[in-house]
Amino acid sequence: MTHPSGIHRDVPAGLFAARWPALGIAVLGGVAAALGQAPFDLWWLALAGFVALCGLISVAAAPGRAALLAWVAGTAHFATALHWIVEPFFVDAERHGWMAPFALVLMAGGLALFWAVAGWIAARLVPNGESALRAIAFAAALTLSEAARGVLFTGFPWAQPGHILIDTPLLPLSALVGPLGLTALVLFTATALVVLVHRGRSRLAVAVFGAVAVGVGLLPAPSAPRPAADAPVVRLIQPNAPQHLKWRRDMIEVFFQRGLDLTATAPEGRAPDLVVWPETSLPQLLDRSDASRARIAQAAGAAPVVIGAQRFRDDRPVNSLALLGPDGRVQGVYDKHRLVPFGEYLPFGDRLADWGLRGLAEVLPGGYTPGEGPTTLDLGALGTAFPMICYEAIFPTDIRRVDTRPDWMLHITNDAWFGTFSGPYQHLALARLRAAEQGLPLLRAANTGISGVIDARGRVVAALPLGEAGALDVALPPALPPTLYARTGDVPILIVVLFAGLATIAAGRRRARH
Repeated sequence: MTHPSGIHRDVPAGLFAARWPALGIAVLGGVAAALGQAPFDLWWLALAGFVALCGLISVAAAPGRAALLAWVAGTAHFATALHWIVEPFFVDAERHGWMAPFALVLMAGGLALFWAVAGWIAARLVPNGESALRAIAFAAALTLSEAARGVLFTGFPWAQPGHILIDTPLLPLSALVGPLGLTALVLFTATALVVLVHRGRSRLAVAVFGAVAVGVGLLPAPSAPRPAADAPVVRLIQPNAPQHLKWRRDMIEVFFQRGLDLTATAPEGRAPDLVVWPETSLPQLLDRSDASRARIAQAAGAAPVVIGAQRFRDDRPVNSLALLGPDGRVQGVYDKHRLVPFGEYLPFGDRLADWGLRGLAEVLPGGYTPGEGPTTLDLGALGTAFPMICYEAIFPTDIRRVDTRPDWMLHITNDAWFGTFSGPYQHLALARLRAAEQGLPLLRAANTGISGVIDARGRVVAALPLGEAGALDVALPPALPPTLYARTGDVPILIVVLFAGLATIAAGRRRARH
């Protein structure tokens, strides 16, 4: 429509502008956005959910209203995407089960505050009537809020908008722009469709949405180079120890022996050059496990072994990854430096321990202590590996903190904590993202699954199914040259998004003055 001043104004979208249905649309939009995450991978439905959210914010009557709508959508999104967060509480249901609903509600509502801040900023800084510009400002603000969510309060960059593209042919774009760039791509695409609606071109918006959906589905995914004929062979061990049985006295030896049997299994081809066990696989403390390490060495033959273990460092327990030589001696150790809040440690843990409270994954008393930080592991003929333990694989920036680029990434984890539905699949998806954004292959040994080998394009080359015991022998895929994202990190995308947001806000204020 045309404003009395003669200046063109946006056409308000009736569905977006309706007051009472807006909260319902926010809930449905948040749920739809979450269904783009693994294992659903309905990225097109997630994009529609973000279109709905951007549209609601674009016509919100006041900043408080915009913040509320964004918070409601965010809460629905995180409650749907992260519903697996209740699983650890049911490992010992009698003791912790009552906490599960509170944990889900508090986590979903807390993470949604980042979305609320983005909604408030967009509505506060872009005046009413400038719906298209506000939608663009919201996309920029939400991208920056998601960047902050990845680092503040120890960071939790899980279930970001850009993650809906992991299982699409657009995953290789992460090599250029990283995960934050994928988030910007999703949100600004949703905003472009909202702008078309506000310009009175709803049919064109639907046509563009359909073209994007079809186009992405038809895009060819680039392939990674294949391993050389003489590439090292790595054996991944998946003992499949359910968490509620893993540390039961009568089952510890059962699972350890299962790991030994899988390690000693005769190979179909060449003998493995390295054997990898998952997180916390060693049944004793590392420095008190001479007998167990000797048994592992015997089972592995001439191959070195990487195994998840626990040990004390300076009288404090740590969650570690140990490299064992053919004689079973410890040749190298990496200590996990990113610990799971309320899982591996509790804030003010010493005081809370007096009340009988401790981390859910806490095996040793007092909670784990973080290691010194990311490093590389020299594996001789297999090159250098960048080790990650469980939760550490969700952080894209840690690898930039090591002095030299590794040849590949090594991830050991115990996803038995995450249940059998969505958590393990989302964790695997984030490992794929790490490989694609860095241009490095990633090998992953998971206690209950999914263990596998991911090439430098983020493609799963081979895997063991969730919930099955097994050993997987795979040739180590080659690395690609350092990607643009590996060299620059998130800085370029942050600058572009910040500039776009500030320019949009300035344009909105300028138009409002006229």
